[in-house]
Amino acid sequence: MPAHARRRGGFTLVEVLVALSVFALLATAAVGVMAWSADQQGAVRARMERLAELQRAHALLEADLSQAALRRVRRGNGVAEASAFVAAPPGDRIRPLLGFVRHGWENPDAAPRASMQYVEYRLVDDRLERSTRPWLDGAASGPPQVVLEGVESVRTHFHAYRQWSDGWGGGLTSLPRAVMLEVQLRDLGRVRQVFLLPAEERG
Repeated sequence: MPAHARRRGGFTLVEVLVALSVFALLATAAVGVMAWSADQQGAVRARMERLAELQRAHALLEADLSQAALRRVRRGNGVAEASAFVAAPPGDRIRPLLGFVRHGWENPDAAPRASMQYVEYRLVDDRLERSTRPWLDGAASGPPQVVLEGVESVRTHFHAYRQWSDGWGGGLTSLPRAVMLEVQLRDLGRVRQVFLLPAEERG
């Protein structure tokens, strides 16, 4: 039988080795592409979850500040706050970042309590935390709720009397017109958010 006829029946060892080598290279490339794709999907998913966390924090702050009330409270020791709207001076991490009473505390069980609630925001380590009190006067704040993590710093600005300032002078008869938060996040950089307060009670 001629040699060319014998070769039609199969592949030589060299051809098989070349084919296996090409297949191995393609498989390695495919695995690399799949691993890169999985990493990218994980990064995108983490980014989307982070943005969703930021949106939830914005929604919570907006819900609270848009219902701020002109109502002074008493501390746990019975001493009345000097202002209806409390805000720590720049660089002060001892006092709350924001502290105020809000309307609209939902009461689905018709419990014997007010429809107003004292809300407080603090920067603790790298977390923005929100806490509330079971009643307005003379009560300690309950366990904090973590609103946002990975926070390096927060700067507050207040709009009142037609100008912005980085401190709130307080008062018993007025609230700021708006509050601006400049939040420095470890992964997203600086995020600026502005919240309007109720028109009928702002300064």
